[in-house]
Amino acid sequence: MTAARPAVPPDLRARVLDASRRARAAGEPIPEVPAISPAEAFSRAADALYRTLSALESAAWSRPAIRDLDVQGLVGHLTGVEDDVRRCLAGDPAVSLAGHVESTQAAAARQAGRDPAQTLAEWREAVSRTLALVAARGHDSHDGLDTCVALHGMQLPLRALLVVRAFELWVHENDIRLAAGQPLAVPGPSVLSLMTRLAATLLPGAAVRAGVPGPGRLHLVLTGPGGGTWDLEWDPERDPETASAARSGPAGVSIVADAVGFCRLVSDRMTPAELAPYITGDRDQAAGVLTAAATLALD
Repeated sequence: MTAARPAVPPDLRARVLDASRRARAAGEPIPEVPAISPAEAFSRAADALYRTLSALESAAWSRPAIRDLDVQGLVGHLTGVEDDVRRCLAGDPAVSLAGHVESTQAAAARQAGRDPAQTLAEWREAVSRTLALVAARGHDSHDGLDTCVALHGMQLPLRALLVVRAFELWVHENDIRLAAGQPLAVPGPSVLSLMTRLAATLLPGAAVRAGVPGPGRLHLVLTGPGGGTWDLEWDPERDPETASAARSGPAGVSIVADAVGFCRLVSDRMTPAELAPYITGDRDQAAGVLTAAATLALD
C-alpha cells in the first residue's frame, strides 16, 4: 500500500511568500554590508580602474574598447565626463542637457598619439578635482549631497550622481578588461549595494519611459552580497519620480536575479536572456521591465 499524500493547504504558497517578505524587508540587503558614502564609492571605483590601467601593457591601450574608441580614447572620454561634472558642480547650465557621448568626444579624440601615461595622469587628476569639489561641499553633509544637480540630461541629487559615476567607472573598467583579455571585475559589496539601490530606484521611471504597460507592481530580489529586495510600482498616469515605492498589495510580477548580473543588464552589457532571472507572475510585463532596465545605460 502507498500512503496517501497529505493535503497541502491551498493558501500555503501565499503564506510562505508573506513570511519570507516579512523576514527580509524590502531594500535591506542580507547579509548586511558596511555602509559607505557615495563619495567613497566613487573613490573606490576610481582606484579600481586606476589599478587596472596602471597594469596594462602598452599595446592594450590601442585595442578597440567601445563605439569607435580604443582603450586610450575611452579613458579620454572619462576625463571629459569629469570635466563636465566639474562644470555641473560649478553651476554651468550648458552641461545639463549636453549629450553624454557628444560632450566628451573632444576629450576622447585628443588622446590620439599621446603617451598612455599622459592620458592616465590627466584622467586621475580630473578624478581628484571631482573628489576635492565634493569634499568642499562636505560629502558627509546631507544638505550638500542632497543638492539637485543636472548633467547630461539627468537631474538628480549629488549623492545619486556620485553613485552613477561609480557605476560608469566600473562598467568601463570591465570594457577595458575585456579589450585586454582580462577577467571581469566585481564591485565590493558596499559599492555594489549603492549601485543596486540606485538602479532599483530608477527602474520604475525607466519602465514608464519604455512604455511598459501599467500600472504595475514588481517584487525585485537581487541576490548576493550587495543585493537586496525592493517592492516597486510604475504607472504611466503618475509621475515616475514618485512612483518607485509600491503601495500595499501583491506584486503582479516577481524577478529574482544576481545583483552583479543585474547591474551589467542596467549598463547594457548583458541581455535579459544572459541574466537568466527567475520570474513569477506576468512574464510579458517582466520582459518589458528587464528590457527597460538596459535603457538606463549611459555609454
